Amino acid sequence: MAKYIIHPSSVISPDVEIADDVEIGPYCLIQGKVKIGKGTFIEGHVTLGSRYGIVEIGENNRFSPGAVIGGPPQDHSYKTEPTKLIIGNNNTFREFSTANLATSKADMITEIKDNCYFMAYTHVGHDCKIGNNVTIANDSHLGGHCEIEDGVTIGGVCAFNQFTKVGRGAFIAGSSVVNKDILPFSRAQGTYATIRATNKIGLARKGFPREEIVNVHKAIRIIIMGSHTVDEGIERIKAECTMSPNIEYFINFIKSSKRGIAVDRSPKGWQDDD
Repeated sequence: MAKYIIHPSSVISPDVEIADDVEIGPYCLIQGKVKIGKGTFIEGHVTLGSRYGIVEIGENNRFSPGAVIGGPPQDHSYKTEPTKLIIGNNNTFREFSTANLATSKADMITEIKDNCYFMAYTHVGHDCKIGNNVTIANDSHLGGHCEIEDGVTIGGVCAFNQFTKVGRGAFIAGSSVVNKDILPFSRAQGTYATIRATNKIGLARKGFPREEIVNVHKAIRIIIMGSHTVDEGIERIKAECTMSPNIEYFINFIKSSKRGIAVDRSPKGWQDDD
């Protein structure tokens, strides 16, 4: 016997798999190959899935009215391939938020992990990779193939070019346009966004010890300030900073950047928050 609740006005495709303790409110459309994990609440007027692709939704997610999740990618090259959108656990998608299936250009997966909060009118484009504990404020949009790592906070009305990457624990101020990679543990702002400071408050809230915040701050300053090359900056970090796991990850992030780091080395580019 089914242990879920579906409002009689909602339309559910026979391909949909619904776990226990799921509640689906009025006037929802759920179609195609969609799996919905237990404890998920779909308020009403929500669209999940499409005629194409596969949508896998974990446990205890919440979808507010107007959300459209698992629609086809907004890409001319898409030819109805069976690509995926995979959503983890404990995520919230507020009003009119959207998340698209992947294209066939990479691994064919758009992925959102756990404990993320997508406010109203946010958009997750095709092939994006969203980590854990990410918060994206109202009306911010991610182009295709963006990568947002764990613990990132994005302010409202931000836009991200395709293939941009934001490192772990970073903060993007509202109304920013991001076209290059944002360093882990930093604060970025502007059009186009550049790294302005260390996200000290965010790191403290995440439980970083004070000495490690100082260590990370020194590494960010080395990369952002001065006239040296990035490679020279990395060598200075190795010489002047304590080589903790966070610093090793920070260096590897820089080395792996494909779009380049969003740096403004003019005197106004850095907001020293000592």
